[in-house]
Amino acid sequence: MKICIYGAGAIGGLLGAQLSLAGEEVTLIARGPHLQAMKTKGLTLRIDGKELVARPQVTADPAAAGPQDYVIVTLKAHSVPAAAPAMQPLLGPQTAVVTAMNGIPWWYFYKLSGPHENHRLKSIDPDGALERSIPGARCIGCVVYPAASVVEPGIVQHQYGNRFMLGEPDGSRSERVTRLSDAMTRAGFKAPVRPRIRDDIWVKLWGNLSFNPVSALTQGTLAGIAGDPGTRAVVRRMMVEAEAVGTALGVKFGVDVDTRIGWAADVGEHRTSMLQDLELGRPMEIDALVTAVAEMGDLVGVDTPMIDAVLALVIQRARVAGCYPK
Repeated sequence: MKICIYGAGAIGGLLGAQLSLAGEEVTLIARGPHLQAMKTKGLTLRIDGKELVARPQVTADPAAAGPQDYVIVTLKAHSVPAAAPAMQPLLGPQTAVVTAMNGIPWWYFYKLSGPHENHRLKSIDPDGALERSIPGARCIGCVVYPAASVVEPGIVQHQYGNRFMLGEPDGSRSERVTRLSDAMTRAGFKAPVRPRIRDDIWVKLWGNLSFNPVSALTQGTLAGIAGDPGTRAVVRRMMVEAEAVGTALGVKFGVDVDTRIGWAADVGEHRTSMLQDLELGRPMEIDALVTAVAEMGDLVGVDTPMIDAVLALVIQRARVAGCYPK
């Protein structure tokens, strides 16, 4: 099975290494020193106290890889629109695109039965270019739970977790999602096929949409934000508002707000990806995590005053730092 990982950073490297070691035909799309190190020495995965060396194909040029069975996109959401045209040589007639990213994906309303089916979120896909380049019919949802980091070019350190939730937009247990689940399971991941992947998207999004922007504004860790009464109240209010939006769209939340906050607190003194991007001067993943939820609130007529307030503040903070478009 031909699998391309588009964006071979920490999570992409983890996926690529384990799938390659399990015998799949893997190509990693990467760039810079990381690409050069993998070309020279292979991809080293540090996991469970061991160092494993995988030797997938690596390239900066998608055209060199050709059409794939699956393209697993592990870029941050804001990087996908610019990358979508370059992905086209990877897409054969039957290629599935797996969106292994945080936040609301551009295909969210594809095959979502009800009054909003095929609605396009302007905060994610302003002019419809993403949907035209990578239509919802190609897409498989994926919710990522592991944590990993690139400790130096060509070396990925696994930190915790091995779950990747998979699901078709229409909830079916299709042949393509089943084959991918089987391949990922053989590679050592827990990769169940979920009948309601949007529920899983929201449970993870619940924490990201609140803790990420609050951490960028306060420089607080997950445990610090959850442990402080003031900031805990802010993230809790944001999550209550988001729950109302999700529920209005048919989402079923399998846990309550305080349990979800507890999960974040249990991670400990972790600095969120949004805070890390701010500190490094990189583009911040605001729209897919926060703006989209505010837009969905407007769509279903649910007020989101705390989300709106924090969103305005974090956008201003990001613009001042040069990490968000003006």
